Amino acid sequence: MSHRITTRTLAGSAMFAAIAVVLARVLSVQVIGERYSLETLPILMAGLFFGPVAGALVGFGSDLIGCLLLNPMGYNPIFCLPPLLLGLWAGLFRRQAEKGLRWTTLLLAVLPPIALGYVLWQSFPLAYLYGKGDTLWISYLAFLTKRAIQFAVVAAIDMLLAKLICYLLEQRGILPLPREEARKGS
Repeated sequence: MSHRITTRTLAGSAMFAAIAVVLARVLSVQVIGERYSLETLPILMAGLFFGPVAGALVGFGSDLIGCLLLNPMGYNPIFCLPPLLLGLWAGLFRRQAEKGLRWTTLLLAVLPPIALGYVLWQSFPLAYLYGKGDTLWISYLAFLTKRAIQFAVVAAIDMLLAKLICYLLEQRGILPLPREEARKGS
């Protein structure tokens, strides 16, 4: 069984990666020292629309491009795992999303990678790199708390916007996306 990358998948993935870079690096806001952005939304949508490989590549690619082009501190590969994980994990729910994007599907697609990647995983290196002279574990708990609040807000907004986007695309006749079987015949 061979898998082809369709023009639609390639173009859609590139578009989602570009949107993620803009949302992360240009259209983010600082609230009490934390950067809030909706960069995770296009990564989530890429996974749900095009599958785990495309979602993971959008997550990794948007992080890499954003850091190389717009981050004065450069690229740190430790921080690329959460967006990659989000796109990969969301892509595993593509089949369920094709049948209609339910709230339970969204919760399952968003919460594990947000909790494990963006909150647990990224909090430790941030505490190590930017701790304020406290012991490592106190800094880790501080980052963990701040990021849990930050990404709870971001995840809720992402899910609302994903549901709204899918609803609007369904109304325009763009969704549901064609199934793999239908594409193979064309």
